[in-house]
Amino acid sequence: MVKQFSASRALVTGASSGIGEAFAHALATRGCDLVLVARRQDRLDVLADQLQETHGIDCARVPFDLAAEEPGSRLRQLVEGDIDLVVNNAGFATQGPFLDGDARDYARVLAVDIAAVVDICHAFLPAMVQRRHGAIVNICSTTAYQPVPSLAVYAASKSFVLSFSQSLWYEAKPHGVKVFSFAPGPTHTEFFDVIGETATVVGRLQTAEQVAAAGLRALDRRHTPPSAVSGAGNTVSAALARLVPRRVLMPALARSLQPLQGRHDPIR
Repeated sequence: MVKQFSASRALVTGASSGIGEAFAHALATRGCDLVLVARRQDRLDVLADQLQETHGIDCARVPFDLAAEEPGSRLRQLVEGDIDLVVNNAGFATQGPFLDGDARDYARVLAVDIAAVVDICHAFLPAMVQRRHGAIVNICSTTAYQPVPSLAVYAASKSFVLSFSQSLWYEAKPHGVKVFSFAPGPTHTEFFDVIGETATVVGRLQTAEQVAAAGLRALDRRHTPPSAVSGAGNTVSAALARLVPRRVLMPALARSLQPLQGRHDPIR
């Protein structure tokens, strides 16, 4: 039997909906106290009240925009006490042809999906290393494993998270701390509410609850890998994407994302 990772208090970003909310529910079921971070105060309040009443945990709420400067150090100042687990889930994306996009939207993608992940890791990892216990799960995406036309900046940002997390996995492991990237495939969240479920690249949409459960299974493994993918089909697809020549792969991806052509909407 796999032993569950022991965390007394976890911080989850992007906790107000989707995968972040599913992680919050799954961790609360384990009796883990939570710090929920998201921009939407009203949703945080509803979720925190529900989790406290149902599971008897302590659930702090931090309304916060991760596109702000130095989000990690500012969060560390706002959050009192130790954090055993960080789930870097918050994300922002744009979809549509790159030339049709707004530079301000691209800057926000880079701020939330890259800079905030790095800064939060830098703010919370040192205490975990000092205690020789803790974990950071950086939510990635299967788009990290190949370029994706119409999601160019988003996919590239997730490639950064994948590489960054793998490096931290190696550096943190000797100190008894787990760091890894976890890549959901297409998932029923607000992302696909915006771009349309017909824009799925490969495979069947998972639920946010399935993704969170798979992420925690990866966390619970005695030897957690530097990266993991949610679902067997997505795992195979991610591996194959590394082998297929880009001149063959990218036209196929562009066709599968046909609903995105001519649109350019910010997501989350």
